Amino acid sequence: MKYILLFLFCSTFVFAQKDLLASKKFQTELNQSYADSLKSPLTKEDLNHFKGLDFFPIDEKYIVEATFVRTKKEKPFGMKTTTSRTPLYKKYGELHFSIDGKEFKLNVYQNVDLNKKSGYDDYLFLPFSDLTCGKESYIGGRYVDMRIQKGTLWTIDFNKAYNPYCAYNYEYSCPIVPLENDLDIEILAGVKKFHD
Repeated sequence: MKYILLFLFCSTFVFAQKDLLASKKFQTELNQSYADSLKSPLTKEDLNHFKGLDFFPIDEKYIVEATFVRTKKEKPFGMKTTTSRTPLYKKYGELHFSIDGKEFKLNVYQNVDLNKKSGYDDYLFLPFSDLTCGKESYIGGRYVDMRIQKGTLWTIDFNKAYNPYCAYNYEYSCPIVPLENDLDIEILAGVKKFHD
């Protein structure tokens, strides 16, 4: 019994370390992308002074296990954006999870056009807003990119939350976080706001 408990503890520790390394890798790659003039959403002026995005410290607390509930017969809808553009999305399912003993739900979406492209058939879009919006983080909310996971127990890593391109440059058209994805909690993880 002692060995089983030790094995479970070690396995949990190894998976946690792997998750934290994945969060760090994501943030490093995001900074590299934003520093690249060919990929960056930054204005020329901001790019000239760019030294890196400001992130909340990576925190295992915000790598949560969620119960995934697949929704059926969802019709495509035009998601509102910061411009007149309304890309088609479908609600793919719901993610139910808890943080600090409080229960939350987020809807996860699939972009209809992107879904047709090779390599994106399992791509999911998780937009959310929380109590840090307009304070430590971007007022318009943040996004997490996900892939379809096996089973009903899914992982959400809020350390990988990033800002819409609109947070850096008004020339972009960005999906507006649906009201049902507003969380009544501070998510102290991921990218902070760009300008004070």
